[in-house]
Amino acid sequence: MKFHVKKGDEVVVLAGREKGKRGKIIAVMSDKQRVIIEGVQMIKRHTAKSQQHPQGAIVEREGSVHVSNVMTATDFDARAAKRGVVPAAAN
Repeated sequence: MKFHVKKGDEVVVLAGREKGKRGKIIAVMSDKQRVIIEGVQMIKRHTAKSQQHPQGAIVEREGSVHVSNVMTATDFDARAAKRGVVPAAAN
């Protein structure tokens, strides 16, 4: 499936708890129609014991956001300029 964003694009989250945050796309999950954005939608994963973490660990990492809730940063800034709104500083 083809999306309006791809890996490496800088995007802005349009809806949800993380609304307004900017970040770079780390991965695109086309089968689930979701993207993983750097520093957005952080979740905690409980990991089993391993050589790296002999006691196990709670690792914080990025969760996914539905592709319909993101827009490329350039399009977002152009839309804001057209409306006469000053865009917020990048996070």
